[in-house]
Amino acid sequence: QVQLVESGGGLVQAGGSLRLSCAASGRSYSAYAMGWFRQAPGKERESVASISGSGSSTYYVDSVKGRFTISRDNAKNTVYLQMNSLKPEDTAVYYCAAGYYVSLATDPYHWWGQGTQVTVSS
Repeated sequence: QVQLVESGGGLVQAGGSLRLSCAASGRSYSAYAMGWFRQAPGKERESVASISGSGSSTYYVDSVKGRFTISRDNAKNTVYLQMNSLKPEDTAVYYCAAGYYVSLATDPYHWWGQGTQVTVSS
């Protein structure tokens, strides 16, 4: 079991940056792949980025490639999402999740955080 708590969301103007953090507690955190997902009002939840347990493999959805970076510090039991060049369409509630293998799909992820709001103004 892993418990996850996101932080770092807020209001930022287009072109700005934010860094989201996901603090984990529980057993065998480093064994899990981690992902970031987001859900905008009226839209389905979508994948943003994922990272393997060791941090050696990362994946991004096309819309954020070159702008977002996922990373993890297993010594601190924390996963990060650095978001640069933010656009209004990035506005959403962002969730982190832990799962059994790295993927941009939701299926492998069994534990989810509560979410943190990111709002990007024009």
